[in-house]
Amino acid sequence: MLKGFQNIFKVKDLSKKLWITFLLLLVYRLGKHIPVPGVNSKIIIDYMATQGEGTLLALYDMFTGGAFSRVTIFALGIMPYITASIIIQMLVYVVPEFKKLHDEGSHGNKILTQYTRYGTVLICILQSIGYVVWIKSMNLGNQGSVITVNPTLFMFIGILTFTTGTIFLMWLGETITEVGIGNGISLIILIGIVARLFPAVISTAARGGMGFFKIGLLIVIVFLVTIASVLLTLGARRVPIMYPKRVQGRKVVQGSRNYLPMRVNAAGVIPIIFAQAVLMLPTSISMVVKNTAFREAINKWLGYSSPLYVIIYFVLVILFTFFYTAITFNPDEVADNLKKYGAVVQNKRPGKKTADFLHTILNRITFIGAFMLALIAIFPSIVISVFKIPPVLAMLFGGTSLLIIVGVVLDTVQQVEGQLVMRHYEGFSKRRIKSRHM
Repeated sequence: MLKGFQNIFKVKDLSKKLWITFLLLLVYRLGKHIPVPGVNSKIIIDYMATQGEGTLLALYDMFTGGAFSRVTIFALGIMPYITASIIIQMLVYVVPEFKKLHDEGSHGNKILTQYTRYGTVLICILQSIGYVVWIKSMNLGNQGSVITVNPTLFMFIGILTFTTGTIFLMWLGETITEVGIGNGISLIILIGIVARLFPAVISTAARGGMGFFKIGLLIVIVFLVTIASVLLTLGARRVPIMYPKRVQGRKVVQGSRNYLPMRVNAAGVIPIIFAQAVLMLPTSISMVVKNTAFREAINKWLGYSSPLYVIIYFVLVILFTFFYTAITFNPDEVADNLKKYGAVVQNKRPGKKTADFLHTILNRITFIGAFMLALIAIFPSIVISVFKIPPVLAMLFGGTSLLIIVGVVLDTVQQVEGQLVMRHYEGFSKRRIKSRHM
């Protein structure tokens, strides 16, 4: 592995890509500290540190790298773009016009990308309005005024700044993907999560209260959950496919054997994002409605570690996993494509028999994947209840954040290794290189 890291700097093009990625991510981290004009961010930081701890607002703040609680130009983060991308991706499998664009190739994908950008702007405007209204409605007693300028002027400045900030992050992510290394959008989310890790660890150590046994047990559990996340991300059922002999011109091409990979977790972290969006809706409404009793009830029953929240969250993740997998992987369509190209699943007749067989496998592995995904999703809530550690630290070591960290790191490492192998350098794992040449 050490030799693989050394080889990175021997490839000029690869090292250039890494430097570009590093500098653009540095720009993102610097922008996180630029406050929006006309707001006293210190008051909101203090509020989020006390009242917002353990709520879904703290979870959203983690994805923005702390920019949400600081009311900076990147307060909305990249999540509006993620939401718009998921919506467009789902419309591809629901709306025939979007399906046609997707099947057209690069030209159609460019149009879908434009729709995603338009959707991002619309979502940013709606979220900015809600965020600004929440800031204006904050009643913090004698702590001072949150807004330091005219409320109407702040409404205009806030919506414009928050929307522009997310659009700039969208450009940063797309630029990293094109000229850097890795998926830029995913790396931005990863950097935001990791940036919250060290302050959370330092804060927990300063508070004390955790014995050596609890710390050791927590480390072991986190290690096991990380292994489970890696297995869930990479796990797949390989269905054997046989290609019969066929005649091409005057030559007889021998039959071959291949595999159809069916991922255990084909939906990724999207079901968790959907479930959190549904559960965040009551919290968002309570931010706008000026009713203290309603807000307290929402925080009590739908708090991050409340039993009701955990149960609803667990069920929603399983349901959304089945739903998203069903619209993204169609066994009937796969069976028709295999029949079209003359491929057959081993010991299964082409057509309906193959589709039924794929349906059975998909249901089984999706159930396993959905159950594991739901367990990992509620892991932070369990850790908060058992170990009594700060919610921000529990969020960083489980659930969505852990799956994102594992997925993004594995994807980036695979891309770097692919660049090395393509230039005949040794990657991080000799075993993987041998398997690629088989």
